[in-house]
Amino acid sequence: MWRHAQVDTPTTSQPVSPKFAHRRTERTHRARATFSRPTTLGMFLLVLGGWALSLTLHEFGHAIVAYKGGDREVAAKGYLSLDIRRYTDPVMSLVLPLIILAIGGIPLPGGAVWINRWALRSRSVSSWVSLAGPLSNLTIGVVLTAVVATVSMPFGLLAGLSYLASLQILAFVINILPVPGLDGFGAIEPYLSPQMREFGAKARPWAPLVLFALIIGVPGVGAALWQFTDFVFAEVGGDAFAAVAGQYLFMFWR
Repeated sequence: MWRHAQVDTPTTSQPVSPKFAHRRTERTHRARATFSRPTTLGMFLLVLGGWALSLTLHEFGHAIVAYKGGDREVAAKGYLSLDIRRYTDPVMSLVLPLIILAIGGIPLPGGAVWINRWALRSRSVSSWVSLAGPLSNLTIGVVLTAVVATVSMPFGLLAGLSYLASLQILAFVINILPVPGLDGFGAIEPYLSPQMREFGAKARPWAPLVLFALIIGVPGVGAALWQFTDFVFAEVGGDAFAAVAGQYLFMFWR
């Protein structure tokens, strides 16, 4: 999810609608009023385990496209094994993002694979390598939404899977932002000028941290992000109320 480094070598913005913020708050209040919230370990582990699996699939997506696009080194590095231990440091890449998810409900980008961009066949391939990760999150979100819509299940499981699906959509939305250090910037970087690529390389370590500080610390930024996420979630058939109920049940300590 973080911008995958090279190795060996709007237009217009719209203000956040007060009606949207009110609707999201109203959903949370409805969830609190409708459901008791037992501190079920199962719900907690379902979301955290599902998110850990999605991190692995996200990074595998980058690796398999890079392999098909000319970087054979990813196989030797174990990136095609779906072994979560291969995706860099276990604390910074897995434990920390899971803690942030548990505390703030924000899917912090975690894992990383190191791609030899010079080995890729074209700029287009390099862009698709970057996009493969976020598209895997979008695919997981769509699949989970379809499962929730078609399979009969207890409400607790339905809410948990809906929340996990909404997190996948949020991860997709965050990662396609053209911010240095995120996959969205990686997708356009091959087409940028040398000066812009140099700026991106310098901003890569801190730009995502600034973005997440804005998301968490500036209500309007976070609300705008959730507004667009809810729009995409609704477009793929997601149940917004079930997702909010799932978040409420997941964060049992609040």
